[in-house]
Amino acid sequence: MTGKRLIISALVLALFQIGFLSWIIAGRAAILRNGKEVVLKIEPVDPRDLLRGDYISLGYDISRIPVRLIANIPPGKFTSNDSELVVRLKKGADGYWQPSAAWFDQAPAPAASDEADIVGHVADGWDLRSPNMTIAPEYGIERFYLPEGQGVAIQNDMRVRPFGIKLALSANGTAQIKALMDGSKTLFEEPLY
Repeated sequence: MTGKRLIISALVLALFQIGFLSWIIAGRAAILRNGKEVVLKIEPVDPRDLLRGDYISLGYDISRIPVRLIANIPPGKFTSNDSELVVRLKKGADGYWQPSAAWFDQAPAPAASDEADIVGHVADGWDLRSPNMTIAPEYGIERFYLPEGQGVAIQNDMRVRPFGIKLALSANGTAQIKALMDGSKTLFEEPLY
């Protein structure tokens, strides 16, 4: 009887794990399939991960948000532990989306049709007392993995011409990288699954 219970327990655990992983993958795929697309200009960093291979580390204009753009600065004038920052993006004349406003926790009104909101997380301790200061939210889109051997070449190309990342944004501001762009040319596109 104990052997049967062990097998049943193992099967239930395996089904739970498969279900959980499927839920994570389906959520990411839903954002990629249905999310609002925006293109952000990227800045190069260094590429290589021993376990996952080549990647490019990405910085964006939205990686540094001026304090003057934040409409609801908290009374303490410092960020607290893992604050959420909603950054409102607006498409620029060059086709890249730029930050136009920001709020801690949530935006006071939904984004207009020509705007989009992205949610980042800000570590504690950022000084908000001066409007000339900047803070650095993380959006979960700071790395893009590439086929083996292509990271260094792309990293070098990024230093001489503009590259961008096409994002899909869910209604709640969660971002997923959809594609790596060299100007208007798509270099690599993320599969849905």
